Amino acid sequence: MNALIPTAWAAPAAPAAGPSPLPSLLLMGAVIIGMYFLLIRPQQKKMKEHQALVSKLSAGDEVVTSGGLLGRIVEVGEHFVTLEIAEGVQVKVQKHQVNALMPKGTLKSA
Repeated sequence: MNALIPTAWAAPAAPAAGPSPLPSLLLMGAVIIGMYFLLIRPQQKKMKEHQALVSKLSAGDEVVTSGGLLGRIVEVGEHFVTLEIAEGVQVKVQKHQVNALMPKGTLKSA
């Protein structure tokens, strides 16, 4: 008679356990760590180098601004520097716009 009992009446099986969330959490953690080392850390390093460059600016330095102006620093203020871009032509730019310090004599050859 047991062979005639439909399986629907049999005791229900225990529910199957879902997939473990551990692999997806590890993958998410690896992506976050990868983003830190590929994007955030190099940007912070570059920002520190730029702040060091800006803090060391002094009169007589030849610099290039982010706008592409090449000039010699005439005066350094707290937030601005005055550049001489041609003989008798001076412009005032924000300090953080100075992009690079050029070797002495670059302005004469340009």
